[in-house]
Amino acid sequence: MLTASVSTRIARQRQVTGIMKYSTKTGSLNDLVTPCLVTTLANAKKLASQWKAGPALSVATKDFDDKAGSVLLVNMPDSAKASRILVCGSDGTVSVADFNKIVNAAAARLATLKITSAALALNTITVTDRDVYWKICTTLTAISLSVYGFNNYKSSAQSATLRTVHAVVDNRSRSACQKAVREANALKQGFDFARDLGNQPPNVCNPTYLLREARKLGKSAKVKVSALDEKKMESLGMGAFMSVTRGSTTPGKMIIVEYSGGKKTDAPVVLIGKGITFDTGGISLKPGAAMDEMKFDMCGAAAVLGTTVAAIEASLPINLICIVAAAENMPAGNASRPGDIVATMSGKTVEILNTDAEGRLVLCDALTYAERYKPKTVIDVATLTGAVIVALGSHASAVFSNDQTLARDLIDAGEISGDRAWQLPVWEEYGQGLSSNFADMANIGGRDGGSSVAAAFLARFTDKFTWAHMDIAGTAFRSGPRKGSTGRPVGLLFRYLLDHG
Repeated sequence: MLTASVSTRIARQRQVTGIMKYSTKTGSLNDLVTPCLVTTLANAKKLASQWKAGPALSVATKDFDDKAGSVLLVNMPDSAKASRILVCGSDGTVSVADFNKIVNAAAARLATLKITSAALALNTITVTDRDVYWKICTTLTAISLSVYGFNNYKSSAQSATLRTVHAVVDNRSRSACQKAVREANALKQGFDFARDLGNQPPNVCNPTYLLREARKLGKSAKVKVSALDEKKMESLGMGAFMSVTRGSTTPGKMIIVEYSGGKKTDAPVVLIGKGITFDTGGISLKPGAAMDEMKFDMCGAAAVLGTTVAAIEASLPINLICIVAAAENMPAGNASRPGDIVATMSGKTVEILNTDAEGRLVLCDALTYAERYKPKTVIDVATLTGAVIVALGSHASAVFSNDQTLARDLIDAGEISGDRAWQLPVWEEYGQGLSSNFADMANIGGRDGGSSVAAAFLARFTDKFTWAHMDIAGTAFRSGPRKGSTGRPVGLLFRYLLDHG
């Protein structure tokens, strides 16, 4: 853990930033006064002409490539109502993919500007098969992701200055825009919460820290936060979970956040997150290279907590249970060994052939615990396998399910939110490699189809409810120069709750 002097110094140096908010504005663009207007080239030309700044804009945009993904910041003369115009390529009708290029490029450039507010006027762009609500949601999500920064432990760092973004719409679109803005404000808080958790160093973010952060949610109306300690988990028979946490000096926790936004009779959606706050691999020790990235092994927990934050902030009319299986996987004299056999809460026994396949061990007991809530659906989220990165790269999260409707709903939510996912099989055949001579099952199978084998292990604990598993090992964080938590799949899960919760 951090020493007192270091933690005090970090707290003093921490960059304190305000909360950015989205709002709507109606009326004529010609009368809009703003430090920066984000709009298309065609709109910019019309406004510049009205502001008697046409020649200045023409010179600045002479070589501008008016296509999706191109942006150009133009400083306007004093006669203009907007101090700057961020010109976005492509007007008219575009595809969903091109619109994403447009708003992602605009958001990235906007995040670099030293301004406190901006106005968005991109509704003249028509997107095939999408409405104004979707366009506003997509644009504001892009901004939320771009303006985020994590500078808590830097002695000096520049923080984003943007505080207010106005979505400019006409009166006909005002209602849809206001709905999108309300949801975008909630989603941004969820994104930030998840990414902050994921980016914390492992000497700060451990199971105790996760519980402390989760307890903050209990200050909201209709929210209750509780936790099972190791003594309670032992008494419940969670031998699989306990086999993972045993080697750590920091006790494991099963954290439960209950949000009661729906009717008492409404069955809840249960989100379960893998919260391995650092994964050494245990006795089956990982290679040293890039082991620092194993602090991101709790990004499943971060995602379900972030989604819960968004649901609470949006006052969604649903009942939601968030379960975080929080533990460290450390090597020690009392840590689990390959060959150990443990009993799960379900009563099924597991032979641990590899202690680095620990995520499925904490999740299987969490899945069994979820039965008591008589859930509508259960979705677990985990950085579970390296194999999923081989299969899907960093573009899509993997979805496995025992219910095709649920799988389809999650994939559709990913398409709408831009936080994409793809379904992989969890057929019975993938579970055949989990056979053990000494227990009901082993915790690993063969190398081939590793993500589906892991999902098949989890599926053995889901007979009593509709279930989906999301493997986010390839999408939850980035490596390299942009290293850090992405917040995925908070966007997908929030959209799923909006549409199907």
